[in-house]
Amino acid sequence: MGTAERRMASEDGAAVRSKELRGPQAPDRDIPSRGRDGKSAGVQQQQYYRPLWVEEPARRRRLPDPVRTAAVRAVLIIAVTLIQAMVAFLCTMAGSWLAFPMVISSVVSTVVATWGAVDVWVTRQVWNQRNGVVSVPSSTARSLRRERRAARRGARAAERERERIRRRGGTGQLSHS
Repeated sequence: MGTAERRMASEDGAAVRSKELRGPQAPDRDIPSRGRDGKSAGVQQQQYYRPLWVEEPARRRRLPDPVRTAAVRAVLIIAVTLIQAMVAFLCTMAGSWLAFPMVISSVVSTVVATWGAVDVWVTRQVWNQRNGVVSVPSSTARSLRRERRAARRGARAAERERERIRRRGGTGQLSHS
């Protein structure tokens, strides 16, 4: 029943409306109502802030940039191909001289659209192989990542060693005098 008014049936069947008892604030939270003393209730209470939207975590991760670029390109090419095919069909039905060139361009566009779809697939596979998304033991990206981690670890260890020697200030070393 969460509405401000309720319908109640009377004895003769006519609908009677009665207002529910409300608090000092109007149902719209950004419109303050008048309190019992005639002053605005919004002055007495702190303003309620309701955000316009609520951020929700994405269900799937976003496509990598090269893959997304290839996908957008493919969708645009496929859209143009469909428009060309429709124009070719309509020109053929109308008996226009433009029908033959449109059919030829539609065939060429179909080949290009197929290339665009294959390009998305190949770009995705290449990105997965290079960045190690594929969880296969023989993934080349995994071994490259392992080598980079080992190199970073070695560089950090060498830096710590240099810092340790620098902090000691040469104490504990034999003098050559």
